[in-house]
Amino acid sequence: MIDHAVVDLSRLQFALTALYHFLFVPLTLGLVFMLAIMESVYVMTGREIWKRMTQFWGILFGINFAMGVATGVTLEFQFGTNWAYYSHYVGDVFGTPLAIEGLMAFFLEATFVGLFFFGWDRLSRVAHLVVTWLLAFGTSMSALWILAANAWMQNPVGAEFNIDTMRMEVTSFSEVFFNPVAQSKFVHTVSAGYVLGAMFVLSISAWYLLRGRNIDFAKRSMTVAASFGLAAALSVVVLGDESGYTITEHQKMKLAAIEAMWETEPPPAAFTLFGLPDVAERKTHYAVHIPWVMGLIGTRSLDGVLPGISQLVEETADKIENGRIAYAAMQKLRTNRDDAEARAQFEAHKDDLGYALLLSRLNIDPLTATPEDVSRAADSTIPNVPVLFWSFRIMVACGFYFIALFAYSFWLASKRQLDRKRWYLRVALWSLPLPWVAAELGWIVAEHGRQPWAIEGILPTALGVSSVSASQVWTSLIGFVIFYTTLAVVDAFLMVRYARKGPDGLGMWPNQSAENPG
Repeated sequence: MIDHAVVDLSRLQFALTALYHFLFVPLTLGLVFMLAIMESVYVMTGREIWKRMTQFWGILFGINFAMGVATGVTLEFQFGTNWAYYSHYVGDVFGTPLAIEGLMAFFLEATFVGLFFFGWDRLSRVAHLVVTWLLAFGTSMSALWILAANAWMQNPVGAEFNIDTMRMEVTSFSEVFFNPVAQSKFVHTVSAGYVLGAMFVLSISAWYLLRGRNIDFAKRSMTVAASFGLAAALSVVVLGDESGYTITEHQKMKLAAIEAMWETEPPPAAFTLFGLPDVAERKTHYAVHIPWVMGLIGTRSLDGVLPGISQLVEETADKIENGRIAYAAMQKLRTNRDDAEARAQFEAHKDDLGYALLLSRLNIDPLTATPEDVSRAADSTIPNVPVLFWSFRIMVACGFYFIALFAYSFWLASKRQLDRKRWYLRVALWSLPLPWVAAELGWIVAEHGRQPWAIEGILPTALGVSSVSASQVWTSLIGFVIFYTTLAVVDAFLMVRYARKGPDGLGMWPNQSAENPG
């Protein structure tokens, strides 16, 4: 019997730690490339202000990097403490990219982050610049392997279930690595990190200009942030479109939930700009549609069909019935490996075995399930539609806002008027939290939208938990909350302290705008 209290608490703990860790990851991805760009300008021009810019923003990067490492390590522990059966069942596949990330990308980052901070007086300009770019490359490689593992959970390719070992095993590592979901997820996530890094620099620099401090320093920082941020924001939207297409291919229920598309629409489907999803009645009230848009995004055609939630539930019920045949055959093979008829039945229906396990998730024996039980299990594959619907729309709205803000910033920078409009500086400052909001909402759409699956179509989340009690999970959850709250206080204190000090307060640059910046 599945203890759903343990499942819910384990999910809550992993969600909280993952969302908290993801506060640091995108800033690391974006800020390190800002450092590489600034230092490249320093090496090419020899102007001291660019070196000081790299060093100052590097301090804030270092604080964020340390927090990201601390929260990431504890996050991975949970695969053993809270998700032991998940680790056993898919460890051969999931563990490989995580191991590569640890051995290659993480150590690459750790090595070059030390050289970045302590190599200014020990390395030549060009050598230190190479270190900075390798550090930027290492952070992206780290994200690449993590996202490859996560993408396999969304689209499990390159692996199959081995009935003799009762585990998922790799059949093609290249398929795992070149998973189309991994490719779109990687470029979209990394671009979002670039936006966050650019907004971080833009907002803090705007704060300096509002107070008349570090004017030359801040204007140059904002110019880099505006250029880099505009390119990144445009990339996020374009690459987000590609992510929508891959979801259509591999996670139709997630896409239908994002759109609150209860019934299949004639192609090309419209995009719902606004609406109030009603789960009980399975309809969306006050819906405002934009014709054709969703069909074009989801199918790249005018005649491609996007199935609605009701149709997908019916298809899931059929898969559950097929999965029950595979499940029954598997039980026979566990007692008699030589049963040729059972093996043939299993091979014919094994692709739907995971759907039969949805019944076990509801504490129903797949062998004795009734049609009503199958219907309940099929309905359980509908994720939280209102959460996905609004999370996606707020995220998209933020994305278009970033394009507008960075485009205007770029225009002001080209006119050398970044410090002329105080209303703009206030808008730039108060926009600082928005990239984090968008990033967290994107993670919610990706992960919460996959429920009830830990591995899409393979392993329901409820079956992946460890054999622990609810009290034990409560203990670790409280411990994580205390630990992460402490880290949050320390991180906020250090970030605010060094940002307020600024390069002038740290002795990196004088506070007179009339000084020669060269």
